[in-house]
Amino acid sequence: MKKVLGILSLLLPVTLATANPIDFDKAFNESAKIEKQIKKTAFPEKMYPITDFGAKPDTPDEPCHEAINLAIVTCSLNGGGTVVVPKGTFYTGPITLKSNVNFHVEEGATLKFSTDQSLYFPGVITRWEGIDCYNAHPLIYAYGETNIAITGKGVIDGQGSNETWWPMCGAPRYGWKEGMVAQRNGGRERLLMYGETSTPIYKRIMTPEDGMRPQLINLYSCNTVLIEDVTLLNSPFWVIHPLFCESLIVRGVNVFNRGPNGDGCDPESCKNVLIENCTFDTGDDCIAIKSGRNQDGRKWNIPSENIIVRGCYMKNGHGGVVIGSEISGGYRNLYVENCKMDSPDLDRVIRIKTSTCRGGLIENVFVRNITVGQCREAVLRINLQYENRENCSRGFTPTVRNVHLKNVTCEKSKLGVLIIGLDNDDNVYNISVEDSRFNNVAEGGNDIKGAKDVTFKNLYINNKLVK
Repeated sequence: MKKVLGILSLLLPVTLATANPIDFDKAFNESAKIEKQIKKTAFPEKMYPITDFGAKPDTPDEPCHEAINLAIVTCSLNGGGTVVVPKGTFYTGPITLKSNVNFHVEEGATLKFSTDQSLYFPGVITRWEGIDCYNAHPLIYAYGETNIAITGKGVIDGQGSNETWWPMCGAPRYGWKEGMVAQRNGGRERLLMYGETSTPIYKRIMTPEDGMRPQLINLYSCNTVLIEDVTLLNSPFWVIHPLFCESLIVRGVNVFNRGPNGDGCDPESCKNVLIENCTFDTGDDCIAIKSGRNQDGRKWNIPSENIIVRGCYMKNGHGGVVIGSEISGGYRNLYVENCKMDSPDLDRVIRIKTSTCRGGLIENVFVRNITVGQCREAVLRINLQYENRENCSRGFTPTVRNVHLKNVTCEKSKLGVLIIGLDNDDNVYNISVEDSRFNNVAEGGNDIKGAKDVTFKNLYINNKLVK
């Protein structure tokens, strides 16, 4: 009883339904304007089947990435078109996309990536957990390209498992054993210190011995991008990682990746993004918006902005739609609507995570019409004390403001709203939840510390109006 009273008492300093109402229609009218700014891909009708360039199915010992990359380069140099992966199972190594190429994986086609780590080195410029570096070539990569797409109803399989790739995280539950290569053996710490000490990027060369797993798809500094209809399986690391991209659409994509750090889609320092009608079943965050970690994020100072998420279904994951934690460049203007989420292994619905290592401003988050079967912890979690044991320079105070939820229903959770601010309440403010119902909330309410101007209007928790 004492614990419950403690949680309820935290509601006392919270403003209840006295602030001006949030005009959600106006906010989502702004999202419609943003959507109109997103440039759409367009390709000539010419087709380039990879089999015309020497690719053969069912040859696991002879990956055909050289033939695939030749088809892509030829297509691009000839003005563009569609590179086709036909029905069948094709084994491949790293693929590099080029401008004006639609990489199309036909229904009935499966592209399986080799787990031979040597194929992905020497590395390319990328980011790993928000830190700039040269690391293993992502399974599918593009740098500085325009008008590119990955489409089709086929399957792209990274072949991550407890036997390949995943043990490199260093956790026994993912197959790691003493003596194996793993990021925990010093590679990750070395990379983080490169960032903290502002080591020039050209000196940040990661090796196979560092165990830094590659992304399935990493698009670096690209413009006008479409990823549509494909099924993406078992990535070594993050699944879709657009970095410094503008005008990006991710539509109708199915992501299944229960591996460590298995984020579904992580736009980082990206602008004008639409993610719609996708399904995520992940070992980490389903969608996680980022803008660089600590010094590297502040150096570039490029926020993610203008991201629309709608019509998606989130199953397992640490969070449904997440901002952070690598968010030092800041974030503004997120619109989430008409999504469904449901799993005992989905920890949170909307999650914002940052710290005094990160700093930055996170603002203007609008969420409406979300139906949740259950989540493990909280419907909304805002945390300014994420990873307090991180070895980093501190004193970069983050701010989270203007976060608004409307018409969100959840049938089971531990808490409704969980906010963990800093010692004062100046850095989390103007937060609202309205016209929402959270049922079967185990601890009976919200837990709010270090925030101000938090308002509830027609919020019912366990069928009781929050007053």
